Amino acid sequence: MPQATPASSEVSARRFSFPAIGRKKVSAAFDGGRLTSDGGVLLLAQAEREMRICAQLAGCIADPRAPSRVIHALDDILRARVLAICCGYEDADDLDALRDDPGFRLALGKLPGAGAGLASQPTMSRWENAPSTRELAHMMQVMIGIYCASYPKPPKAVTLDVDDTCDVVHGYQQLSFWNGHHGERCFLPIHVYDTATGRPVAMLLRTGKTPSGAEAAGHIRRLVRHIRRHWPETHITIRGDGHYGRPEVMAFCEAAGVDYVFGLPTNAALRADPVIVAAADACAVKRAEEGRVILRHYAETHYGAKSWKCQRRVAARIEASMLGMDIRYVVTSLAGGSAEHIYDTLYCARGQAENLIKMHKTQLASDRTSCRSANANQMRLILHTAAYWLMWRIRQTIPKAASLATAEFATLRLRLIKVAARVIETATRIRVAFASACPDASTFRAVAAGVRLAPT
Repeated sequence: MPQATPASSEVSARRFSFPAIGRKKVSAAFDGGRLTSDGGVLLLAQAEREMRICAQLAGCIADPRAPSRVIHALDDILRARVLAICCGYEDADDLDALRDDPGFRLALGKLPGAGAGLASQPTMSRWENAPSTRELAHMMQVMIGIYCASYPKPPKAVTLDVDDTCDVVHGYQQLSFWNGHHGERCFLPIHVYDTATGRPVAMLLRTGKTPSGAEAAGHIRRLVRHIRRHWPETHITIRGDGHYGRPEVMAFCEAAGVDYVFGLPTNAALRADPVIVAAADACAVKRAEEGRVILRHYAETHYGAKSWKCQRRVAARIEASMLGMDIRYVVTSLAGGSAEHIYDTLYCARGQAENLIKMHKTQLASDRTSCRSANANQMRLILHTAAYWLMWRIRQTIPKAASLATAEFATLRLRLIKVAARVIETATRIRVAFASACPDASTFRAVAAGVRLAPT
């Protein structure tokens, strides 16, 4: 097993210079000894072992290797990949450079100076491509189970946001499709979040076209079924944009006792509804009389499209401005609450899901779905979702009064994960020495104390 070049070697100790400061010569060399630039990976490893994410995922995959010849356990392979993603190393290639990093070695329970290092890139790539479709479906069920287990007890009610996002492809991967709206050949993976708490629920790779009503209803039906296995009494509300306000989806929700709030595209019938027309006229007149730049009103009506089997409650946000009239609609199964509450408080809260998708997609690089196989790309989505869980767990442990308690993942990585440390190994102990001037030392200590290892 190849080892890193010793820090005292001639190549790494070659000195180079910087401009003098205060008449003192400044020189440098890579001879600092056993250092890691990712000291916070120990926090992530502690959070992962507490939640047992990688062990549960590894249990879904058949391992045909002979036990006597196994060097890297499957859960350790997945763990190394997930920890690397959290630290900003989103490609499997990066693992070749991290194989003997002392921080990652400690995170995987390996001594910093002895034994095999982390699994190599070819090993990572083989296991990314290994799971079958059935095994991936089992892993998705495990991810939903991890979501449910993240609550100490079943909540009375949860609101789940369903949305898709453009994931541009660069080639002819399986499921890639030209999308005229985005002007790209892409995937449109579905993301589901418990937006109020920032928890991820499920991520599903799918082709780059808008989901049909039957497809969306099928995904939501399976999601609700798996959640009900853990929480039979929890009330579920599904929230989404107009892509999911389809008759098949609404019919399923009504039959399953699930509430919904969906965007509803406008049409001639809605624009001609007498209740909406009267409210829009009143809003425009009042804006003009009061000389306002913009004015909002709300109205509600009951509407039934030809493809619907019944009429449903529709809330309208009416906005009159100097540029004209703008009316947006949502359809809901909720009987209570005003039209303003339904639109502004309930429906508009789904905008936070866009921020969660941004953290998953850009800050954890889950759009690196560059494999040709759809199964391998779905596996990557699962691994990046596991990384999301670890970052979420770290943030949950930060004291609420601290400035990082609501930070995005990129900020957490910069301030708590990418922290340099010296790893000192003696005959009886290992000591990790962080910088005395670390600006977030108190927060780091609080997280280390708050994330406890699960008993073994």
